[in-house]
Amino acid sequence: MTAASKKFDEGRLMKVLVEPIVSEKATHVADKTNAVTFKVLQDATKPEIKAAVELMFKVEVKGVSVVNIKGKVKKFGRSIGRRDNIRKAYVRLAAGQELNFSGETA
Repeated sequence: MTAASKKFDEGRLMKVLVEPIVSEKATHVADKTNAVTFKVLQDATKPEIKAAVELMFKVEVKGVSVVNIKGKVKKFGRSIGRRDNIRKAYVRLAAGQELNFSGETA
């Protein structure tokens, strides 16, 4: 257990990362900067995200960048709806570290 994860409640850290974002842009960013993209909770902080990734995946995190994306307004027939706001975290991993979401073992 790392020093960063000791500061936070482990139950909270398990909920901070909602899901990994696997898209064409996220894959391009991962290849270029060794960063993994996650959808995180709206109130998650950078230190919490770093501790959660280190706890769950046993990797060393170099840095975390966070982007808030406002939900778009969409029309569904006559009614107007709105998509949820999303908080996206780009987690840069240290050199030589990597995450594999495909489930394959090396």
